[in-house]
Amino acid sequence: MFLKFLFDRIAALFGLLVLWPVLLVVAVLIKFKMPGGPVIFKQKRVGREGRLFTMYKFRSMTVNHGGSSVSVAGESRITPLGAKLRRYKLDELPELWNVLIGDMSFVGPRPDVPGYADKLQGEEREVLKLRPGITGPASLKYRNEEDLLAQQADPQRYNDEVIYPDKVRINLYYLRHYSFVKDLQMMVCTVLGHRMYYNNEWI
Repeated sequence: MFLKFLFDRIAALFGLLVLWPVLLVVAVLIKFKMPGGPVIFKQKRVGREGRLFTMYKFRSMTVNHGGSSVSVAGESRITPLGAKLRRYKLDELPELWNVLIGDMSFVGPRPDVPGYADKLQGEEREVLKLRPGITGPASLKYRNEEDLLAQQADPQRYNDEVIYPDKVRINLYYLRHYSFVKDLQMMVCTVLGHRMYYNNEWI
């Protein structure tokens, strides 16, 4: 995966150089529309080989909300500006820095909080061989995850028993059938909001 590693560094640097005006505008909006808290949200996530790293995102929630790690569309802890940032994935732009320094990749499994990664057993732990990604096949399939969870009587349970195991399945397939061309296709589909056929299903 050397080509993937090299592409990530070059593309992340290019992205930061080109998108810095957008990053600046979003930061200013958060500062004025969501006062009383930091612009950047920092959280420990599980990276490659199970090592913890600090993931950076634009803050989209109220300060000290004390909520679940599972986000549901329409939650009061998500601010109006935060909802827009999350809808257009602008909250994830700071993760370009994580890609640049090697903690993440453009494509891969979304980085889990420690509690979820600890539940991986047997062959499931092979997913930890991958660098976490900004997007990936599981992210594409569940691009409307927050809306889906909002329809459930018990969002936490549905996530733990249905969505999370399916994400692990998809990510294991990605690991075992890696393709740089598919990586590029997933990135394009993420940006354009398109679907693609992958592992006998539309994601």
